[in-house]
Amino acid sequence: MSATLPRRRPEAIPALHPVPEYLASGERKRRYEEMKAVFQTPWMGVITMAYAHYETFYGVLWDGVRDLCASRAFVEAAQNLRAFTDAQAATLAPPPLLTRLTALGYAPREIDDIRAIVEVFAHGNFPYLLLATLTRRLLEGGEFGVDAPVAPFVGRHAPDVRPPFVLMEAHHADAPTRALYEDVKARLKLPFVNTDYRAFARWPSYFALAWGDLRAVVGTPAHEAAALAIHDRAVALVDALPNPDGLTSAALRAAAERDAPFAEVQEMARLFQWLLPGLVANVAFFQRQLAA
Repeated sequence: MSATLPRRRPEAIPALHPVPEYLASGERKRRYEEMKAVFQTPWMGVITMAYAHYETFYGVLWDGVRDLCASRAFVEAAQNLRAFTDAQAATLAPPPLLTRLTALGYAPREIDDIRAIVEVFAHGNFPYLLLATLTRRLLEGGEFGVDAPVAPFVGRHAPDVRPPFVLMEAHHADAPTRALYEDVKARLKLPFVNTDYRAFARWPSYFALAWGDLRAVVGTPAHEAAALAIHDRAVALVDALPNPDGLTSAALRAAAERDAPFAEVQEMARLFQWLLPGLVANVAFFQRQLAA
C-alpha cells in the first residue's frame, strides 16, 4: 500500500447535495444517529450529509467503518491528530481575545460558553477528518488497515454540550453577519459556511473579532504549511489504523458507481478531505485566542 496521498483541491468546486438531518429518514436517519453516537458529536458534519446524498455509497462506507470508528485505536488517532493540530496552530501566533471581549461587555460566563462551543468542534472535527482521509484513500484505489486487534472504546471522550447548540444560519442573521459569511466563503474559497462558523456566529461580535484575526492568516505560507502538515499526519494515522470490517476500495468504488457518475462522488470526497485540515487548524486558532 502506497502511503502517498497528496493534498489536492479539486480544480472546480463540485456540486454538493447535503441531506440535512431533518430530511433524513429510514436507514439514512438510523446511520446519522449511529454516527453521532459513535463520534460523540451533537451534529452531523456537512461532509457526511454530503456523503449521504449518495445513499448506497454512504451505507457501504459507514457500515464498513462503524466498528473501527467505535474502537480505542480510532479515538486515540483522533486525539493524536488533535494534539498535533494544536501545535501547528501555535505556529500561527493567534492574538488573544479576552481583553477585547471584556471591553465589549462579555461576562466571564459568556466567554466560558463560547469556549465550550469551540471545544465541541475542537474535539469533534477529528473523527470527520480521519473518515474523510480514509474515504479518499479508498476512492482513489488505495487500501488501508493493518493486522491488529480492535478493542472498543469504552466511556466518553467528548465534551458535554453545556450551552445550547445553536447554528446562526444566514437567513437568521443580520446584514453584518451575512456579509461576514460572504467574506468567509470568499477567503476560504468555498461555496458554503462550515457548521463551526455558524455555531460561533451565535455571538456575532465575538465571531467578527475572531474571524478578523484569522482572516489575516488564512492563505499565507504559514497557514498552508500547517494545513499540509495536518493532512500528512492524518494520512499517516489512517494508514496505521486497523480495518476490522474489511472495507475495500473495490467495494466502496462500486457503491459510489451505483449512485452517480464515479467522478462526481470522488470530487465531492476530495473537496472535503482538502478543506478539513485547514478547518481544524482554524478552530485550534480560535481556541488559542480564548486561552486564559
